[in-house]
Amino acid sequence: MTSPESTVHDYDVVIAGASLAGSAAAILLARRGARVALLERRSDPEAYKVLCTHSLQAAAYPVLDELGLVPDLEKAGAIRNEARWYTRWGWIEPTAAPGGPELPYAYNIRRSTLDPLIRSRAAATPGVDLLLGHRVTGLIGEGGRTVGVRASTADGEREIRARLVVGADGKDSAVAKLADVPAKQHRNGRFGYLAHFRDLPLRDGISHAWFLEPDAAYAFPNEDGITVVAVLPDKERLPDFRKDLEGSFLDLVRGLPDAPPIDAAERVSKFIGTVDYPLHTRKPTAPGLALVGDAALTGDPLWGVGCAWALQSARWLAETVAPAATGRGDLDTALAAYARTHRRRLGGHQYLSVDYAKSRPFNPVERLMFSAAARDASMARHMYFFGSRLIGPLRFLSPRALAKASLVNIRHRRRAAGR
Repeated sequence: MTSPESTVHDYDVVIAGASLAGSAAAILLARRGARVALLERRSDPEAYKVLCTHSLQAAAYPVLDELGLVPDLEKAGAIRNEARWYTRWGWIEPTAAPGGPELPYAYNIRRSTLDPLIRSRAAATPGVDLLLGHRVTGLIGEGGRTVGVRASTADGEREIRARLVVGADGKDSAVAKLADVPAKQHRNGRFGYLAHFRDLPLRDGISHAWFLEPDAAYAFPNEDGITVVAVLPDKERLPDFRKDLEGSFLDLVRGLPDAPPIDAAERVSKFIGTVDYPLHTRKPTAPGLALVGDAALTGDPLWGVGCAWALQSARWLAETVAPAATGRGDLDTALAAYARTHRRRLGGHQYLSVDYAKSRPFNPVERLMFSAAARDASMARHMYFFGSRLIGPLRFLSPRALAKASLVNIRHRRRAAGR
């Protein structure tokens, strides 16, 4: 069997996709000594993803900091993404503990700003070759493992060989399909549309989300006075919704509790949407191959996790495989470590998202936690840390947290009974 060490490599790593996950992985691997070919099928360095929540959760902040992007994001006018959430029990409004540090945050920023920013940072990183207009059309396999890619370019097809091939090419990943990576697809019971509005004031200037059971909506302020507004109704509403897309969209927003004044704002984009957005869960590794971002795991857009998970998975990959990718360790062992980290950090979150994507009302545990968070500041902070993916489901639903939520609700009922 041909080993990766006996193969002639053009690069240590070849990455398909130069958006968030791919550009971040290229930067972090190159800083650790790897020679990286970063392939992007589009020829325009300013290209960006259109269908997105345009929000980076607080869990992504350490990666943004390591990449050195925080000053650039602040300079670009990115909005720190504090948030409040509406439920049938009222608003959940997380605030810092008295005398404690401010709540962790990351940023709301449009992909038209973010994608070119991180891609240019990757292109300027020593050890990274950004190859625009390179679309992966096939994988090179030897001895039961992937050892490179075939790419279509303006000058014809070329082969690029590497110890490691990384698929960072989104939820419909060509790399994953070409490698026959095992995948599970989970139905999403909601559809979604979003649009960008100028001069749409939001209370306290922070992100808003509405959980209406089963419908949902959100409004995220972004740079340059633009607010991204999205609605995610139950699929049963789709036929009527499509009859008058603009009217249906605006009517849903107008009917939200404490609705933002949508009619006074200027819509500056078309309505962008998806009527079928299943959740994908793929095995994140195969011999000689790794997946990052949406290629490995596509979450429910309701929760806005995609951008943060793209950056985090890129970091986990770089941390685990960089030595082996440069010939200083066993690559299969390193890939197994990456797969374990990916599963441990994101598997529980995805499990809950898949269940909630069935477009069902809150279950008893969710009712317990959301109602307590609307009534108690410490529970609201606890919800914030989970919603920002800074803690996992086990900690969010720990016996201590469940007991605290129960006590909050018992006290609330007693107060209500005594009125």
